[in-house]
Parts: sequence; structure tokens; C-alpha cells
Amino acid sequence: MRQPVTANQRKQIASLQQARNRRATGLFVLEGTRSVIDCANYFNIEMLVATAAWLDEYSHILPVNISNILTARPDDMKQMSSMVTPQGVLAICHIPEIQEHFEPAKDELILALDRVQDPGNMGTIMRVADWFGITNIIASPDTVDIYNPKVIQATMGAIARVRVMYKPLPETLRHLAEAGMEIYGTFLGGEPLHTSELTHGGVIVMGNEGNGISDRTASTITRRITIPPFPANHPTVESLNVGVATAITVAEFRRRIQAS
Repeated sequence: MRQPVTANQRKQIASLQQARNRRATGLFVLEGTRSVIDCANYFNIEMLVATAAWLDEYSHILPVNISNILTARPDDMKQMSSMVTPQGVLAICHIPEIQEHFEPAKDELILALDRVQDPGNMGTIMRVADWFGITNIIASPDTVDIYNPKVIQATMGAIARVRVMYKPLPETLRHLAEAGMEIYGTFLGGEPLHTSELTHGGVIVMGNEGNGISDRTASTITRRITIPPFPANHPTVESLNVGVATAITVAEFRRRIQAS
């Protein structure tokens, strides 16, 4: 028989919206039908909390690794949810351990994020990575937490397949450059992306929404590239959103592989 969620459990789940509580407990929340159904097989689930109506409709397709299922009223879900309109299900999961040692293949394409702050941008970048077959992202320690509820929602399931490693960026990029990887950085004054010579593998560095790539990180970059506006010299916005710029840049790298 399924047990109802307790007041203490509701309080704990709601507290996981804060990064410090996620770090302290090693837990995060998957929220919404699509996130739970698509991602539950990839994570170690502590408990699943859902309304009776949700369980009536979806329990037959829940992954078999979920053993602790609790019920909640719609009002309970509102207290625990980060969504304006809760979808009736939450999965409380253990944050996976990430191996510190990282030695990518020389022809692997990697994204590196320098102080990306907006959860929506972070989720979009992870979704772009998933679409284009990028499985590893390196992020500076001051980049937004990928287990932020807004990031998770924006990934649309990509959080299950894309690994994000928080590492000191200049040191990590310098190590990869010494190992023979090309380090690309997006700058307004770089080589035009579509006419640059691009390698199949390498690291693409994307910078902060307002300030771009920091000076310390920029010192490690071996190739500066830019997405030129069209037509040239036409009045336009100052820059592109970092999620959009990531999608355009990665798409061109992948197009080159298909064309070669």
C-alpha cells in the first residue's frame, strides 16, 4: 500500500530548490511527466511523489527501479513544486558522482562554459549538446548548477545523457591544449565561423551572457571564431544569446563532418 507524503518529506523536497540543500543532501528533483518518464532510468531514485490521478494514468510505464512511491494531494504538490502549474509528479534522485579524471578522445567535440549564469541558457546548451552528440561539457565552478529546477526543465531530458563537469577552466583548457586539442573561443572579432578551418574534435568555449569569455580563459584559446551577421555591416543587435550562438556554432562543426 502506498503511503502519503509526510509534512517533513514535503519540507525536504521543497528545500531542494536551493543549491546549498542539494549539495548538503546529494539529492535533486526531477519534476514533470516528461522528465520523470524520460530520465528516471538514468538516475538512482530515492522516492517518487505523485498524485493519485497521475499514478492512475502513468504508473504502468514507470521504470522498475522505483520502489518508494508516495502519494500527495494537488495542494501538497504546489508546496513542493518549482512549477507555476505542477504536473502531479516529482522524483527525488541522487546526484551522480562525476569522475575527476577526464581524458577525452582527440577527435571528441566538447563544450566549455565560462560563467554561464541563466538557467534557461544552461538547459538550452545541454539540449543542443544532446542533439548534436556532445556528451561532455566542462563548466567553470561559477556556472549555474545543472540541478537547478529551471535548468532541468529546460534540458528536456538531456540531463540524463550529457555529463557536466565543474572544473577550473583555464587550467583544464590549458591541459587539453597541451594534449593536442584545438581550443576554440567565440569572440566578436574572430575568424568567420563558416569560412574557418575547423577540426572534427576540439573544445568550443562559450562565455558569460553579459561579459563573454574572461581574460584568464581567453589566454588558453588557440583559435578565435565569430558568427558573422548577415548582410555584413548591416545595423543589428550587439550579440547573440549564448544558447543560440552555441547551437549555430556546434551545427557548423557537425556539418563539416558530414560534408567531409
